[in-house]
Amino acid sequence: MRPFLPILAFVLVYLGATLAWDLPLLVGAAYAVTSLTCFVAYALDKSAAKHDAWRTPERTLLVLGLVGGWPGALLAQQWLRHKTSKRSFQQLFWVTVTANVAGFVYLSSRLAVPA
Repeated sequence: MRPFLPILAFVLVYLGATLAWDLPLLVGAAYAVTSLTCFVAYALDKSAAKHDAWRTPERTLLVLGLVGGWPGALLAQQWLRHKTSKRSFQQLFWVTVTANVAGFVYLSSRLAVPA
């Protein structure tokens, strides 16, 4: 799977939601900050794995993705080649991505500023 396609699809969903429901810029900023945080968490975990040091729990990585960091997680997985071969993690990761996007659409439509 091409790692950029899900991110591109989400950007299109985000832009559509912004146009349809007048989302504040803070929402996009929150995704950016959370994605960067998630990318850094993956990078630190990858480094710890190489040096046999304390590892970031998988649950933490998944929660960071669930709350909006999944684009950064996806980039980290591909660029750092981290957590890509563990099937059970990947299955849970995609569940969190789906839950995040569904939650984003639901909350965006419910919390839309009336015109």
